[in-house]
Amino acid sequence: MIQFLLNHELRSERTLDPNLTVLRYLREHRHKTGTKEGCASGDCGACTVVIGELVGEQGRERLRYRSLNACLTFVAALHGKQLLTVEDLRHDGQLHAVQQAMVDQHASQCGFCTPGVVMSLFALQKNADNPDREQACAALAGNLCRCTGYRPILAAAEQACSAPEPDQFDAAEAEIVAALKAIARDGTELAAGDKRCLLPVSVAELAALYAAHPEARLFAGGTDLALEVTQQHRPLPLTIHLGRIEELKRVAIGADTLEIGAATPLTDCYAALAAEYPDFGALLARFASLQIRNQGTLGGNIGNASPIGDAPPLLIALGARLLLRQGEASRTLALEDFFLDYKVTVLQPGEFIEKILVPRARPGQAFRAYKLSKRLDDDISAVCAAFNLQLEDGRVREARIAFGGMAAIPRRAAACELALLGQPFDAAAIERACAALAGDFDPLSDFRASREYRLLAAQNLLRKAFLELHTPALPTRVTDHV
Repeated sequence: MIQFLLNHELRSERTLDPNLTVLRYLREHRHKTGTKEGCASGDCGACTVVIGELVGEQGRERLRYRSLNACLTFVAALHGKQLLTVEDLRHDGQLHAVQQAMVDQHASQCGFCTPGVVMSLFALQKNADNPDREQACAALAGNLCRCTGYRPILAAAEQACSAPEPDQFDAAEAEIVAALKAIARDGTELAAGDKRCLLPVSVAELAALYAAHPEARLFAGGTDLALEVTQQHRPLPLTIHLGRIEELKRVAIGADTLEIGAATPLTDCYAALAAEYPDFGALLARFASLQIRNQGTLGGNIGNASPIGDAPPLLIALGARLLLRQGEASRTLALEDFFLDYKVTVLQPGEFIEKILVPRARPGQAFRAYKLSKRLDDDISAVCAAFNLQLEDGRVREARIAFGGMAAIPRRAAACELALLGQPFDAAAIERACAALAGDFDPLSDFRASREYRLLAAQNLLRKAFLELHTPALPTRVTDHV
C-alpha cells in the first residue's frame, strides 16, 4: 500500500499497477483531466504537476514544492508526498494568483499546455523570492509549447511572483506537514496482478532486496526507465524504488572529496558541484529541464550507461569514482572503468551504485566543459566535452579529457591527453592534440550530427578551452548550442 495527499485528501492505494504513471492515475483513475498528455517522454511539459515533500530534520520539517513530469513518474514515487494539479489551485471560487496572471497577461491561447505552464509558475512562486527573468526562463524551459509567444508568459511570471499574497497552501502548511509526517515511513510495496514495486527505506534493506531479486529494475527519478513503459510499452514486472532512502540522497563535502548519494536529484547536486567547478554547474543548468532535474539523479544518469549522458564525461575527466554495493560487500571503482560497451556496465547481479565520489578542485587545476545541442534547453547533446588540465609553469602536467557522443560509451581521449602531457600550453601543442583526437574516436552519424561534424566539433571545443584558459580576459561561454 502507498499513501499520499492528493491536494488535501489522504489517498491509500493498495492495488494500483506499479507501472501506472501519475499522469494516467490522474486522468483515468481520479478523472482530473487538467493535467494533459502530450509527448509521454518528459519533453513538452503539458503534464507538469507539483509535488510537496517534507525536508529538514525531524521535528523541524517544512514543505518543499517542486515541478515534475507526471508522464514519467510512477505512482509508487508519490508515497509520503503531496500531489498538486492545476485543479487544486482554484480556491473558494477564486483563481490562484498564477492563474489570474496568465489571464491578465493574455498568456494562453488554445489552452492545452497552459495547465503545465501554470504549475511551473506555481512552483517558481513557491521557491523564488521575486525571481528575475533568468530564473523564470529556467522554470519554464521544460514547457515547450508557447502558442501565445513567450513574452506574455514571462509577464505573467513577473506579475505572479512579485510580492505574492499568501495562498491556501501557505495557510494549511502546518496541517499538511502533520498529515505527511503521519504516513508510515516503513518499507512498503505496491502490487497488482503480476507486477510489484518495492519501496525500501535504507541502503541495507535495498541491498538485501536486490540480492534476493537481482532481476528487479531499480529507479529513483525514473525519468529514463519510465520511457520503457510510455514509449516502448514494455511491462516492468518487478521494480525497486530508491526515492525513500535518505542515505542515497545526501551530499557530503569532505576535505578532498564530494560524496554524492546515487539517488540525489540533480537539482540537489547543483550547489556543491557548481561551487567546485562552475562549468559543471553551467552544464547542469542545461541538463534536460527543471522538471527532469527535480527528479532525475546523478546515479541514474551514470547507471543507464547512455553514450550521450551529460554528467559522465565531466565526472570521468575529474577522476570520479563509484562506491558500488552488493549485499554486504562494497567496492570502489573508477568511473571510466564502469562502462564496457553500449548500455553495458561492470555491475554484477544485485549490485548497485551507492555513491559518486568526486575529487574537489585543486590549485592550478583548469576545468572546462561544453555541451553542443540543437536547442539551448531541454535537449540531448550531440557532443559533450570535458577538459581537466593541471597547469604548472606554462606546461601541462596532467591531462584528463573525456567526451560523450563520440563513441558507444563516454570515455577518455587517451591520444589527445598524451599529446598534451609535458608540453608547453600553447597553440602548437593544442593543434597536435586536435590531430590526435582523430585517432581516439570514430564517431557515428545520426539525426543529431554527422561523423564529420562530431569530430570537427570535438577538436574545436579543445581549441575553445585553450583560448579561454590562455586568454583569461576573453569573455567565455561555458556551454554552447549548435
